[in-house]
Amino acid sequence: MKSANIMLKPQPAAAASHQEMANAIRALAMDAVEQANSGHPGMPMGMADVATVLFRDFLKFDPTQPHWPDRDRFVLSAGHGSMLLYALLYLTGYQDMTIEDLKRFRQLGAKTAGHPEYGHAQGIETTTGPLGQGLANAVGMALSERMMAARFGSDHVSHYTYALAGDGCLMEGISQEAISFAGHLKLGKLIVLWDDNSISIDGPTSLTTSENMLKRFEAAGWNAQAVGGHDEAAIRKAIAKAQKSDKPTLIACKTTIAFGAPTKAGTSASHGSPLGKEEIKGAREKLGWSYAPFEIPDHILASWRAAGERSRADYAAWVRKLEASKPELRERFARAIAGGIPQGWQEAFDQFKKMLAEKKPNEATRKSSQEILEVLNPLINELIGGSADLTGSNNTKTKALAPVTAADFAGRYLYYGVREHAMCAVMNGMALHGGFIPYGGTFLVFTDYCRPSIRLAALMGLRVIFVMTHDSIGLGEDGPTHQPVEHLASLRAIPNLQVFRPADATETAECWALAISSASTPSVLALSRQNLPTLRTEYVKENLCARGGYVLSDALNAKVTLIATGSEVMLAMQAQKLLAAQNIAAKVVSLPCTELFDAQDSAYRHDVLGKSTLKVAIEAASGYGWQKYIGEKGIFIGMKSFGASAPAPDLYKHFGITAEEVVRQVVAKGKSI
Repeated sequence: MKSANIMLKPQPAAAASHQEMANAIRALAMDAVEQANSGHPGMPMGMADVATVLFRDFLKFDPTQPHWPDRDRFVLSAGHGSMLLYALLYLTGYQDMTIEDLKRFRQLGAKTAGHPEYGHAQGIETTTGPLGQGLANAVGMALSERMMAARFGSDHVSHYTYALAGDGCLMEGISQEAISFAGHLKLGKLIVLWDDNSISIDGPTSLTTSENMLKRFEAAGWNAQAVGGHDEAAIRKAIAKAQKSDKPTLIACKTTIAFGAPTKAGTSASHGSPLGKEEIKGAREKLGWSYAPFEIPDHILASWRAAGERSRADYAAWVRKLEASKPELRERFARAIAGGIPQGWQEAFDQFKKMLAEKKPNEATRKSSQEILEVLNPLINELIGGSADLTGSNNTKTKALAPVTAADFAGRYLYYGVREHAMCAVMNGMALHGGFIPYGGTFLVFTDYCRPSIRLAALMGLRVIFVMTHDSIGLGEDGPTHQPVEHLASLRAIPNLQVFRPADATETAECWALAISSASTPSVLALSRQNLPTLRTEYVKENLCARGGYVLSDALNAKVTLIATGSEVMLAMQAQKLLAAQNIAAKVVSLPCTELFDAQDSAYRHDVLGKSTLKVAIEAASGYGWQKYIGEKGIFIGMKSFGASAPAPDLYKHFGITAEEVVRQVVAKGKSI
């Protein structure tokens, strides 16, 4: 009897085991670093088990909707282990991360840079590499989640922020500022996974530290747990417990760096160098991974892709809830997430400029800044202010801003405490999360503490506004430790950063308008402590500061161009009158933003500066960088040393930053004019 032909249905592939899924990460990390002959394989191999549990069982994300506002955030603070993130993005199905991208790890033009770069590929939440920055960014993201939930409700905003940090992240000083701030605010939806592998580049961490990390976090108001970083069940239990906490949580994951490597596991040799072909061969044997480089078997890839699809129903439910909400809420939510600004602020801004022209205030630009914020803050709910324990000096708080507290996240003002470093990184995290336009203040001299975060904001193209007051020796008696000299020049050297130094109330208002309108460029507002007269005495609708520099006071047949910023524009105006008394025609150029001025066409720049005039730059700071505007034959009136402790008028006279000194040096040029 012949048997009938029976069509059998294809059987679904067996789900991959946890170990197989984790080993896929390890293999991709080994292979990519080896092919690039550069990178850090140890951390991805050590944290593969933790990452597998997190992405497979907990993380709320949808690779087909990478910008879903209510996704969980995953921040790889230990950015040197970037192959962990790239492997996860590929395995879970992000469309713009292919196996070919992994093969081009660390190559020119690749999405897979040596450290994760925000904007290079979907799923990279922030640029990390400078250790500790990602951890502080994660605090900003977790804070934004709580603040957005207070505004729009938990139906629309309810997600976790996870940060993977290494020993280096926790050694950096910024980490203490960040965890202290997060603990104070009880950011319960922040979970930090610490790769506790006891290895740094120099060797065992016992060479440099002996602190009890769990007690450190507990002292800062966190919950702290310790688990075996290769124990799947323990990891799952720890994350589930952390999700129920009303405090932020540290999970210390005891791991072996380069887990599976036969001779380099647990050593610094695997931290920042390829393992080598023989070591990789041995690792494959030890892990039971018999596949070729960059090959992921179908059943393992299918299990990873299933993990990437796990939250699609959550996304669909979220969309339905948003669509069912009131139109006004949907509109506000969409605008906030998109970084839009409500209509109507420009009209109020213009009215404010008209008022300034009428009243002609004589006030410090830090005070002018507060007054324009009194106008803007009620109209732009997305503006979130703050200060690093200098609120009364920075003038960053206005009547419309209630404080943010652990009991009430509906406020709009953050008391950061004496934590300048973390403040700026937290603001970056808020901008990355979406929904807010953060600004925060300290003294300009303390941009030295803030520089890594300012630089990263510029690198990522974030709209973050750094309000830096006490901008020169004009702050007076606090002395040279507080008087910025080299800071303006060093900040101007950072690409994609707008450094504004306004001369009066009107310029301050215009610079604020430019800062909030610059969606992909951070701004520094350098503001004076001392009172300055109104120099723009007539209302002009055009934002003159938008071109970076302009002729403030012209002169017929000018032989001299006086170029100044901030408080020194007043001195330039005085010098113009003194020179006119000696029959020397001079025009005054205000240069509030060199970056915007440099972006103008050459015809405009030459017209403003004067083609055949003697150029004189006046700024109570270092002269570094001014030669491009005044040329080799020009004159610089400013600082050539650190400052001193004395009243501001005495300091300006002592250092020769006066209208009279301008005239003396111009006249001394004699034949040059």
